[in-house]
Amino acid sequence: MGHLDHAAFGWLTPLLSYAMAAIGAALGLRCTVRALGSCGRSRRNWLITAASALGTGIWTMHFVAMLGFGVTGTDIRYDVPLTLLSLLVAMLVMGAGVFTVGYGKDRSRALVVGGLTTGLGVASMHYLGMAALRLHGSVTYDPLLVAVSVGIAVVAATAALWAALNIRSPGAVAISSLVMGAAVSSMHYTGMLAVGVRVSPSASELPGATVMQFIFPLAVGLGSYLFLTSAFVALSPAAREHAAGAPPTVADEAPAARRTRTPAS
Repeated sequence: MGHLDHAAFGWLTPLLSYAMAAIGAALGLRCTVRALGSCGRSRRNWLITAASALGTGIWTMHFVAMLGFGVTGTDIRYDVPLTLLSLLVAMLVMGAGVFTVGYGKDRSRALVVGGLTTGLGVASMHYLGMAALRLHGSVTYDPLLVAVSVGIAVVAATAALWAALNIRSPGAVAISSLVMGAAVSSMHYTGMLAVGVRVSPSASELPGATVMQFIFPLAVGLGSYLFLTSAFVALSPAAREHAAGAPPTVADEAPAARRTRTPAS
């Protein structure tokens, strides 16, 4: 069995990956809160932004952590189509979760269905990303640890959706995001503990792209997207702020006009 190193750069990749997960969670929760206070096209747009933020944050967390992953005795490459598919899966399943919550009339049922669907989707993203690994050898998994990682994913997803439904203040969203980031990181590293690699030394060239050729530039790009979107959401007024700053409409002015109108003699 090859020796697995999950933190080749020390604490750098675990801390950065946690930060990506927490930022994605904060942005996703904030956008979901905005969505629940909106209606029509505005609600849909906020939910799409929430799904992309949560999916991007979870995917970036996974692959930033994978920057520190190494196996003695073999190089590592990544299958590009499978890696991109894992990103698409992350966004789609988070979209399914937030739209279930955003439009579900029975919130308890929406929470259960959305949490289960999203959690299983997050786990699928993780293991699809692992399936994109190309190395000289074979990869095995401990079934018990895999099951635990899937359970953590479902609990984390359900907790995130519950927070989106019940938490409104920015401070509470920030605390929930830190907890969500820890839960997603725990799911990732539990899943990585389930991995075993039997190395088969070979001089042949591995297919796929290296971490620096593909994963690192994509992770930087998606991380930049999270930061820029976070700035946009932070600067855009909430619905109540927008309403407070908007000029009065004819309907708003009508009651006042009626009160000040002099009765006809």
